[in-house]
Amino acid sequence: MREFPVVVMGLMGAGKTTVARLLADALGRPMRDSDADLEARYGTTAAVMASEVGAYELHAREATVLREALAAEPVPVIAAAASTVDDPGSRKALAPAFVVFLDGPPEVLAERMKSSPHRPHFKPDLVEMLVEQRDRRLAHFQEVADMTVDTAAQAPEEIAGAVLARLDGSPSTLR
Repeated sequence: MREFPVVVMGLMGAGKTTVARLLADALGRPMRDSDADLEARYGTTAAVMASEVGAYELHAREATVLREALAAEPVPVIAAAASTVDDPGSRKALAPAFVVFLDGPPEVLAERMKSSPHRPHFKPDLVEMLVEQRDRRLAHFQEVADMTVDTAAQAPEEIAGAVLARLDGSPSTLR
């Protein structure tokens, strides 16, 4: 059986990078992170890109780095930017992957975002911004997700353990 990418998605502050790192280590795979891939390719953070080239261009760049990561060999675990679910082509590209949607209360995610200046703040009120993003993207996250986890209810290690348990199941449980 061909290995498939494992993609961890969710809004900013959901814990994508932490969970993806745990999964990559457990699976013995490389880990790709949209934030790191953006910075390596464009020389700056997502927050700076949002202010310099705008949200539309930032999101297009995030879709590009996701598609590149999905095609990478060896097959990686990917921490993907939330905006990528807005793009129909990216949603289609996610079809062969096992997608984990990290969901959580916007209030919790906003608090986590305060410690990460590399993340763009599209509104001064982070909770309001995250509520709007979740409302707009939830149907797309649900469309691509093979598994949804509440990040406020479980530690990253517990989430990774639950994902690994699902991945150890028979192929028929994966899609």
